[in-house]
Amino acid sequence: MKSRLWSLQLSDWWKGLIVAVLTAPLTIIYQSISAGSLVLDWKAILLAGLAGGIAYLMKNIATGTRGRMLTNG
Repeated sequence: MKSRLWSLQLSDWWKGLIVAVLTAPLTIIYQSISAGSLVLDWKAILLAGLAGGIAYLMKNIATGTRGRMLTNG
C-alpha cells in the first residue's frame, strides 16, 4: 500500500535506506571511472548516499496513494 500525500510509511523509510546505500557506491564508481582512478572519499560517499535517500523520501512525501505527484487520488 502506498502512503497518503504528505506522509510516509515505514516501508518508505526502508526503501529510502536501500536507495541511499545503493546510490553512494554507484556514484563513486562512476566518478572513479570518469577520473581514471579509484579514490574512496568517505565524506563524498556519505553525502551521495544521504542525497539519494533524501531525494527518494521527498518524492514519496509529494506522491499520493495512486502514485501521482501532489495529488492524493
